[in-house]
Amino acid sequence: MGDLANSSVEFKPKKRGSGGGTEVNHAGDFGATLEDLRDLMELRGAEAIQKIQENYTDTEGLCQRLKTSPADGLSDNPSDLEKRGQVFGQNFIPPKKAKSFLELVWEALQDVTLIILEIAAIISLALSFYQPPGEESEACGNVASGAEDEGEAEAGWIEGAAILLSVVCVVLVTAFNDWSKEKQFRGLQSRIEQEQRFAVVRNGTVIQIPVAEMVVGDVAQIKYGDLLPADGILIQGNDLKIDESSLTGESDHVKKSVDKDPMLLSGTHVMEGSGKMLVTAVGINSQTGIIFTLLGAGEGEGEDEKKDKKGKQDGTLEKNQNKAKKQDEAVAMEMQPLKSAEGGEVEAEKKKGNVPKKEKSVLQGKLTKLAVQIGKAGLVMSAITVIILVMYFVIETFVVQGREWLTECTPVYVQYFVKFFIIGVTVLVVAVPEGLPLAVTISLAYSVKKMMKDNNLVRHLDACETMGNATAICSDKTGTLTTNRMTVVQAYAGDQHFHKVPHPDQMNPKVLDTLVNAIAVNSAYTSKIMPPDKEGGLPKQVGNKTECALLGFILDLKRDYAPVREQIPEEKLYKVYTFNSVRKSMSTVVQLPDGSFRLYSKGASEILLKKCSSIMAGGGDPRGFRPRDRDEMVKKVIEPMACDGLRTICVAYKDLPASPEPDWENEAGIVSDLICITVVGIEDPVRPEVPDAIKKCQRAGITVRMVTGDNINTARAIAAKCGIIQPGDDFLCIDGKEFNRRIRNEKGEVEQERIDKVWPKLRVLARSSPTDKHTLVKGIIDSTVLEQRQVVAVTGDGTNDGPALKKADVGFAMGIAGTDVAKEASDIILTDDNFSSIVKAVMWGRNVYDSISKFLQFQLTVNVVAVIVAFTGACITQDSPLKAVQMLWVNLIMDTFASLALATEPPTESLLLRKPYGRNNPLISRTMMKNILGHAIYQLTIIFTLLFAGEKIFNIDSGRNAPLHSPPSEHYTIIFNTFVLMQLFNEINARKIHGERNVFDGIFHNPIFCSIVLGTFLMQFVIVQFGGKPFSCTPLNVEQWLWCLLVGVGELLWGQLITTVPTSRLPCLKEAGHALGKEEMIDDDMADDEQEIDHAERELRRGQILWFRGLNRIQTQIQVVKAFRSPLYDGIEKPESKNSIHDFMAHPEFLINDSVHNIPLIDETDIETEESERSDCNNSLPVTLNSASLCRPASPLHNVETCL
Repeated sequence: MGDLANSSVEFKPKKRGSGGGTEVNHAGDFGATLEDLRDLMELRGAEAIQKIQENYTDTEGLCQRLKTSPADGLSDNPSDLEKRGQVFGQNFIPPKKAKSFLELVWEALQDVTLIILEIAAIISLALSFYQPPGEESEACGNVASGAEDEGEAEAGWIEGAAILLSVVCVVLVTAFNDWSKEKQFRGLQSRIEQEQRFAVVRNGTVIQIPVAEMVVGDVAQIKYGDLLPADGILIQGNDLKIDESSLTGESDHVKKSVDKDPMLLSGTHVMEGSGKMLVTAVGINSQTGIIFTLLGAGEGEGEDEKKDKKGKQDGTLEKNQNKAKKQDEAVAMEMQPLKSAEGGEVEAEKKKGNVPKKEKSVLQGKLTKLAVQIGKAGLVMSAITVIILVMYFVIETFVVQGREWLTECTPVYVQYFVKFFIIGVTVLVVAVPEGLPLAVTISLAYSVKKMMKDNNLVRHLDACETMGNATAICSDKTGTLTTNRMTVVQAYAGDQHFHKVPHPDQMNPKVLDTLVNAIAVNSAYTSKIMPPDKEGGLPKQVGNKTECALLGFILDLKRDYAPVREQIPEEKLYKVYTFNSVRKSMSTVVQLPDGSFRLYSKGASEILLKKCSSIMAGGGDPRGFRPRDRDEMVKKVIEPMACDGLRTICVAYKDLPASPEPDWENEAGIVSDLICITVVGIEDPVRPEVPDAIKKCQRAGITVRMVTGDNINTARAIAAKCGIIQPGDDFLCIDGKEFNRRIRNEKGEVEQERIDKVWPKLRVLARSSPTDKHTLVKGIIDSTVLEQRQVVAVTGDGTNDGPALKKADVGFAMGIAGTDVAKEASDIILTDDNFSSIVKAVMWGRNVYDSISKFLQFQLTVNVVAVIVAFTGACITQDSPLKAVQMLWVNLIMDTFASLALATEPPTESLLLRKPYGRNNPLISRTMMKNILGHAIYQLTIIFTLLFAGEKIFNIDSGRNAPLHSPPSEHYTIIFNTFVLMQLFNEINARKIHGERNVFDGIFHNPIFCSIVLGTFLMQFVIVQFGGKPFSCTPLNVEQWLWCLLVGVGELLWGQLITTVPTSRLPCLKEAGHALGKEEMIDDDMADDEQEIDHAERELRRGQILWFRGLNRIQTQIQVVKAFRSPLYDGIEKPESKNSIHDFMAHPEFLINDSVHNIPLIDETDIETEESERSDCNNSLPVTLNSASLCRPASPLHNVETCL
């Protein structure tokens, strides 16, 4: 660890060295060195501007020095790009070293049951080599009867060796699993990182490149929702606000502008506006990278560095290092969800000591509890077995035969006691289902791999299984239920309502020209329509979908927007009021040739119409537009459009005088008295596969709710098309304002009882803000109205969906439309943004749960039978009919192989025909209990019959009461063989757990299962015929084999008989494996509320700890940050786990506090219209913590300058 750390510490100076070299070699090539740029990026605000002016005169000068153009960016010349990479570094941070296979083996060896076994095996081995001194005297009695002949004595070591060998097998399998899992996670990580692309300008065209390919000198386009991938300087910006809390801990958004504070830092989030930045530092030279370098990119603190830093920082550092170590251990623990009864408890301890975390996943909680219960039962059984054997032996020897304990006989007696101890340990080994964690791991890993093909990129393993328990899905509308391909289908212009896109001749030329200019100029220049990829395909929409719809409308009117944009490039826009959640509109001011100004505005129709005092009439001249006219327009134009499921958007303009120049800061005054040009209806068609997917969800007992920013009529129309609401149902469709009125008391506080009255019937929440979404999700999760705690899945794509995605049991982010922030907060990424992929996730989740239950049913039958056989056999015949090695073979094969066979069953549609299990439902249902006990009765009857009457049936020698090292008997071999064959056929029975009759249904869809059953049978044949002494077996003849097979096949017939008995007629059956108790849940919840950290998240990256450890050092080592706020130290105490190198903060937008009760519920502009429509694409509205944006956005036309 130390030397690794050192190497990573040298990392930085080396780079600096190359930077130093640059001054000599490359100063001629580039007018700025790596050092200069790094020093520049450590300044802020006025200091930075001063430095730029001193060294480069202005940003233009810096661009020239870096040989790039602010308008056209870099040329796409590979040698130039490569050279920049060499001089200024590349934009990636080297990952942390993975754990080696040997480390994983060592971790697997820490398991308690395995340690007990290893000790027992070593004692057994040692004693087998120990020869009692001299011939035993008569005094030791017949205890030593049949004292070992030479061959026997030599074979004594085999048992111990066989136990050790099987331990090695178990350890290797576990370690291999962990290794492949870690490899998978790394693959997943790199896939997530590769998918992150960014828009840069090269050769004058905007292209998307992978973040890792960005170089110094690139001109990047930044917009709302972006996570900045490199440091840079703003060269043009509109209303840009950045959340820098990841570096400074300041939760207020920082306003950036070219003349006041142009410095942009990697790892910060764009919360509002747009702009262009010149990239000045990448990878390990960016502010994020510098911190990482200090931390040795994830390796332990370097020795050298430790020496440098003493004093007060040491304590914190130490503490944080221990945290990191602990996290590493936690990762290791997480790798085996629960290794054994004791392992489970240890893990819980570790987790508790470590960090408050999200509640354990449902399955984990139930399994831990079950494993602990089974482990305790096994322990009791094995202890009783040992005690009975010892007592029987002592009484028989010293009381009945009246012998005395002689010192020379001690070794002989000890050997007996060790034999009893090994029998006891064997009972324990068979009782503890150590195949359980393996089954869980295999099942989850297999599912995650397959889910990739179903467009689900799982970021946290347990999310996959939690999804199977989901009872509610709160889904976005735009892009998830709809195609997110927007088109204008209706328009109202020049006093006419066109029900389809009008022909240009039908519109007044003056209206048409104004409309084309208004749309072309007043939308983000990153939004454009590209020619289709394939011949005859639909044109490609790039950028904001709502703006693309409007640009497409211009093209449909046989006009073009490109010439207008060429005439007025982005640099010439005089002032831009970008879209945000408070404005819910976007406005742009341009200066006309005569020096006067014109403002173009577009936004949600009912918001913007309130600001219009005129409207363009058919002749092309404005006429008055009174409130009465507006109400009429709402009734006759906007409501009919909304009821067709269309989003309505208004486009308007206004002329302003050249002198006196208007006060641009007085936005309310500027954006008023507008002249309405047109109102358009935009259609976003429902995805064809969605209604079917929603029907499946409803049949599966999952309630689908639509949470959207659109107006109520549009939302209701789309919900009806999707099948979320059906005529005749008792449901609730309300907007955010009404929702808040119902759930808040007079003081404006949210009350759980009030939410409980609303959510069960709520199906559509329209015009909702991010706060509403979070409140709804939290309300459903915390609700106690139903006896089952609801398990909620949420979809989101905007930055503002972060809090709800975090709060939900499973958060789905959109892979295509989602912002980086949303992906960061999610558990699963939908790579195709499609709702029907969520249904696949439900199917896989239920399949994981069922696979574990199948395995449990099978495993517990084996356990019950083996324990009872070993226990009664030992008590009656002083020897277990199944020897330790045979038990381990049964254990290993039945555990490892069965977990593979049953955990890889593919899911079927029938999984969606039943209700969710729910959090409190037991893992082992009464039907399963009936199967377990039923099959156990059959197997025990057969085995005891063979044990006590087998020699008569088969006419062979009895194997009972054999002396200490006697040769294996046919009698006991038949018992062992029958036992294994019954398990094999019972494995086929275990494929069905809900009482289905056809156990062969779909068996050939699972080749793994078939090959494992056949393979196990062949192995068993080899062991019996050729296993000999090590397995205590004797070869059997054909007739004996056929009898064994017949009894095995009897299992299948017996299974049919059990299925016939109705479970309801057996009231005595108990369920097992319940979830955690209420109190445990409450503790977990409290921890959960303090800070939501998913335990599984830590598995993916321990890197975030680096951030915290880095914070202490940054203060002294670099002047990045002027002041760290105290809350950040609270953050250090319990690191929040995030998913990229850019994060070590609690996103400020996630700190939505439900107790904030001064939230204005009604937008001032909105007081008159209670039910009026509002329009938006519910992609994104930034949530800041100031009251302006915590207020209920009454109508975001969010998307208009914005979301990815």
